[in-house]
Formats: sequence, C-alpha cells, structure tokens
Amino acid sequence: MKHFSPLLLLFSASLGLAAPAPARPNIVFILADDQAPWAIGAAGHPQVRTPNMDRIAHEGVRFTHALTPTPVCSPARAAIMTSRYGTEVGITDWLNPQFDGPLGLDAKFPTWPRLLQQAGYATALFGKWHLGDLDEQHPTQRGFGTFVGLRGGGSPPKDPVLEKNGIKEKRVGFIVDLVADEALAWLQQRDTSQPFAVSIHFREPHAAYLPVPDEDWAKVKDLDPIVPNPDFPGLDVARAKKLTRDYLASVTALDRNVGRILDALDRLRLAENTLLIYTSDHGYNIGHHGIWHKGNATWLLNKEALPPGTPNIPVGERPNMFDTSLHIPLAIRWPGVVKAGTTNAHTLSHLDWLPTFATVAAAPLPAGTIIRGRDVTPLLRGETKTWDDDFYAEYSQKHRAKTHVRMYRTPEWKLIRDFLSEGRDELYHLAADPGESRNLIADPSPAARAAYRDLTARILAKMAELKDPVLAQAQVRSRE
Repeated sequence: MKHFSPLLLLFSASLGLAAPAPARPNIVFILADDQAPWAIGAAGHPQVRTPNMDRIAHEGVRFTHALTPTPVCSPARAAIMTSRYGTEVGITDWLNPQFDGPLGLDAKFPTWPRLLQQAGYATALFGKWHLGDLDEQHPTQRGFGTFVGLRGGGSPPKDPVLEKNGIKEKRVGFIVDLVADEALAWLQQRDTSQPFAVSIHFREPHAAYLPVPDEDWAKVKDLDPIVPNPDFPGLDVARAKKLTRDYLASVTALDRNVGRILDALDRLRLAENTLLIYTSDHGYNIGHHGIWHKGNATWLLNKEALPPGTPNIPVGERPNMFDTSLHIPLAIRWPGVVKAGTTNAHTLSHLDWLPTFATVAAAPLPAGTIIRGRDVTPLLRGETKTWDDDFYAEYSQKHRAKTHVRMYRTPEWKLIRDFLSEGRDELYHLAADPGESRNLIADPSPAARAAYRDLTARILAKMAELKDPVLAQAQVRSRE
C-alpha cells in the first residue's frame, strides 16, 4: 500500500491540489466447495479447529446469515460470476458431463472477472470452474487472464489431473496443496503495475474427503465427533461420526492452505490494500435433519428407517432447502474499511459479488446489465442504516431426484414449495423454530395461513420477475 508524507499532503493542499487517490484494492476471493458455516471454528463449534479461517473473521467481519441462491455447485457458481439466478442462465443443477453435454455459462452474461479485466485488473482463477467444459466456455473466455485447475466438478483429492496453459497433466500430490502452490506462485510473479483479482476455488472439503496429508489427519484421527440431531429417528449415528471426522480432516487441510495464502499476502506486503473474502458455494449437512450433503441430499438413516420413494424422489433421496444447505460461511477482511472482529447478521448472498466488485474496482457495467444482487460496500463501511434481509432461492433438480423448488425467506418465516411434486411443501416459523424442526404447512393457525399466503405471493412475484419457465405451472398449483 502506498504511503504519502504528511508534509507533501499539506504542501499539496496549500496549492489547492487534491491529495493522491488511494490505489484500488486487490481482491482475493477464496471459495471452498461444500463447506458448511458450522465447519469453521469462529462459528463456535467446539470440535472444529480452523485457526486461519478464524483469523480472517477476527481481522474482519463474519456474516452469520450469508446465503446461496441455489444449494448446489454449478448454479451457485454462476450466481457468483454473473449476479443472476440459475433459471436465468439456464443452469439449474450441477453440470454433469454425461447428461448436460455442451451446457455451460453463456458468454452473453457479463461476469465480474471480465468487468475487472476491462477495468485494468490482472485476473486469475486457480482450482475448480464447473461452468462448462467446452473451449468456448473456458475461464479465460469469461474474464480470467490465467487459469490453472479443472474445468469440471470432480477430482480425486490426491494426484489429480490439472490444466495449465491449456494442457492437462496428471500431478503428484494433494490437490489442495497444488492449487495453493499455483496461486502463490502467481502472486509472487504477477505484474506489480496492475491491481489484481485472484479467485482460488478449492475442491475441499467436497467428497471424497480422504486421503489428506498426514499432518492434517493427525489433528482429527482421534476425534469422537458431535452428531447434530442424534435423536433423529433412524439416524445412522456411527456413519455420521465417520463422515464428520473425515470431513473435518479435509477442512483441516484446507485451513492449512488458507494460512499459506495469508502468510504470502503479509510477506509480499499486500494485505493492507487487499479485500479478502472467504466463503463456500453452499452449505452442508452431516446428520442435520437426518441427511447428508447439500440441496441434493440423501438420507443418512438406517435402511429400515428410509421413507418410501415417489415418482420424482427415489428412495434414499432428500432434496431440500434447509438453512443448513443454504447458509454459507462468509468472512471479509478489508483493512481500513471493515471493523475487525465484528459479526453481522444481515443477509448477503452470492448474487452480491458482481455489483460489489464492480464498485470496488471502479468498473462500469455495460448498458442494460441486469443484476439481482446488491453492492455491499455501504454495509461494509457502516454507511447504511437499513437493509432488506428477505431472500429468495430456487432449485430445479434434474439429476437423480426431480424438483421445481422455490423458496422465500424472511427473518420470521420461510416457505418452500415444490411445484413439481405434491406433498413436499414446507413452512417454518424461523423466529420460534430456527432449526426448522416443525413443518407448519398444514397448521390451521391464522399466523401460519397468513404467512403461507404472503410468501406464496412473493414467490410467484419473484418467478415472474425472473421469467421463470416454471411460473405457469406454479400459478396453476397455487390456485388448487
């Protein structure tokens, strides 16, 4: 960060000259894959040790109600890049190369890497893309000047195949370390005449969780994990414990590499003028509500406790919009702007990154650009007194289970409607039941009925705004 002599500033002022403008901040965007907010020590879990993720929270602000607009990988990542919902960009579920073929993020949608690149930023992506496998959908065609990683969504945790300079090669080592290695080398070798925006998209702690380096496994191997909802009918507690232990091993490996990035920013004297974000594509469940995974979860129950399947929901599947799937970890460090060691309960989402980064980088939006998120810099600076904490989410699942789920959430109530299958609607009074343990969809009380009508109207209005292809079907179902 540049420093200017007080005497020089005084002399400039005496001549009527403006003080030098501060340099535009660098941006480091760290995105985990499948990391739940409960899997960060700063959130209060007594068994989670993440000193480096915690450091970001302690040196910045941790948001306790950050959300993803779709609780599965590809549409969440599309929202991060474009500030648009999955239904708008045509990506409503994770991109499966076996079934989705050429589907990917279309070039007609502005992305924040492209906007920042055009505004003079050096841009780079290390790690997972998962927004199209074709050359015309390549990260370098969407605004990243450098890409090292994997175009698709899946990779083993050890000895992966990574692409660099357009060439795919099998690497030796753990992917969590290899991705960090590439990002650190780029930071060291970059053109220092430009501000930079680097995205580091780790695959951790996505399954398969193991193997991890011995030093990371040693920190959790003797752990007897706490299981959420241990009294959930039929929960396979032994499996939940094993999955949690293995998952936290992957989190530990990820945290160690986050520490390497923080140390590099300090060593290179970049920290003071860098906006640093740590987050995940969506939340995660291991035993929460009796399920495993995210919005496309499966039951984590003993076989005899599994509910029967239906035409759209095979046995063992549990598509959901629980807050544990929607909530994302989010910590932001921005020295001199964000007050260190604070928490904020306002609602932010992945839709907010494009307008926020455009403001930070002074990058103009093309005429006619549609954005669904908000510039959060006034909130970070403490300059806003009001903030709308309502939130809308969607998920049209097409792999394994089939759904057309739409959700509207206020701080008090939450309504989930599946417009493809009857009997799957859910209503929760969040103010009284934040754990979403009591579905009030059939509750005859005036408060529940009023909430159902109000939130249904809000869902339909949002679907109309987004030109959701499921709108006509939803309107019919809502009149029944």
